[in-house]
Amino acid sequence: MASVTFKAVEKRFGAVAAVRDLNLEVPDGAFAVLVGPSGCGKTTTLRMVAGLEDPTGGDLLIGERRVNDVSSKDRDIAMVFQSYALYPHMTVFDNIAFGLKMRGVARAEIERRVVDVSAMLGLGDLLKRRPRELSGGQRQRVAMGRAVARKPQVFLFDEPLSNLDAQLRSDVRTEIARLHRQLKTTTIYVTHDQVEAMTLAQVLIVMKDGLVQQVGAPLEVYERPANRFVAGFLGTPPMNFLSTLEEGCVVGIRPQALRVETGGPLKGTIEVLETLGSETLAHVRLTATATGERIVARLEPKTSLREGSSVELAVDASAIRRFSRESGVAVRA
Repeated sequence: MASVTFKAVEKRFGAVAAVRDLNLEVPDGAFAVLVGPSGCGKTTTLRMVAGLEDPTGGDLLIGERRVNDVSSKDRDIAMVFQSYALYPHMTVFDNIAFGLKMRGVARAEIERRVVDVSAMLGLGDLLKRRPRELSGGQRQRVAMGRAVARKPQVFLFDEPLSNLDAQLRSDVRTEIARLHRQLKTTTIYVTHDQVEAMTLAQVLIVMKDGLVQQVGAPLEVYERPANRFVAGFLGTPPMNFLSTLEEGCVVGIRPQALRVETGGPLKGTIEVLETLGSETLAHVRLTATATGERIVARLEPKTSLREGSSVELAVDASAIRRFSRESGVAVRA
């Protein structure tokens, strides 16, 4: 295992800066998740670690070794792709064993590793099947097994769950978390899905426009966002922003920090109610502000409120976050 360190790393494609001034260390054995919208630079960052893209500037280290000029095959990393990248004519056994065979690992050792890895991933009964005979979740586990069998210093995951349905995403996400707890291998995982990011990460790295916006433990980043972008990106539904409550500041309020209360300071009309089973989301247009701002409140699953009715909302004061109106940077109390 090894840490991964970026020292003023940048990547440019002509005049376009995909990654800018990246200074970051993923500690040895950590599970780091790069999250952000499309085009933020997260996949380019992962591809630089993999050796599939060369940094335009700065230094990239795996452990103590600078790898800017080291080929991908010599970096001792293993990558799991979104598309599985399995060989359709090979069995599950041969797909998992392929990388080991290419490295000249002895046959007995290959068999031992494939059996161990397949048992770990619940693939023991599928070793003679070919990819076309597997479900999407099983194919992704085979791709993971191929990476695990190599015993690399670093695992790289490039949006590995994007092609799976909701239930399979949850199942494979749990499998990935369990694997990391068992193997403790340094892992860098790229996703645009904030649920994956929040549930998997030990180190959460939020990116936008090629720049890191915030790094920290998931709950810390969620509760104490560094700026308005991070606050609005993390959370479903996203944080509400009100620009008319305080001069010079935009006030951020999470939907769960709102509650129905007679005499509450926020008064409005319910436009839409979304009943989700475990909760109800009330979309409220405020009537006490000049701009008629809209907010979302997370309520109990059963409510007597109806669309079109008036509502008064109180706010958990400890959950209020303030951001500079001009820069968007968090204003600490």
